[in-house]
Amino acid sequence: MANLEQLKKDLLADGIIDAEEVKTIKEVIYEDGKIDKDEADFLFELNDAVSGKENAPEWKSLFIDAITSFMLEDEVSPNEIDDEEANYLYNQIKGDGQVDETERALLENLKAKSKNFPEILASLL
Repeated sequence: MANLEQLKKDLLADGIIDAEEVKTIKEVIYEDGKIDKDEADFLFELNDAVSGKENAPEWKSLFIDAITSFMLEDEVSPNEIDDEEANYLYNQIKGDGQVDETERALLENLKAKSKNFPEILASLL
């Protein structure tokens, strides 16, 4: 986690995420082949910090793909969003008091790909 904190500090120094930084983020979070909770938290923290800024388009794609993977490729409820995941996602998205464009796109992607889409998440759309 310490590495993610330092990386976050470095990435946010200029207030945006550019294409090279997206490559770095992708290498770090997919190093072990899957997204864990610390990495998902890291991505949400980054997204909250750069929301509404001129980020590289690759950032939005990486964020959506990684969080979708975190939500739907787990062993407990594959291809579904269970109650714990729904509450986690709701709290992450509502944490900064807004649903930004990237988070809205994430929700739409999850709605399309998941076997279910809990009402608590539908309320954010």
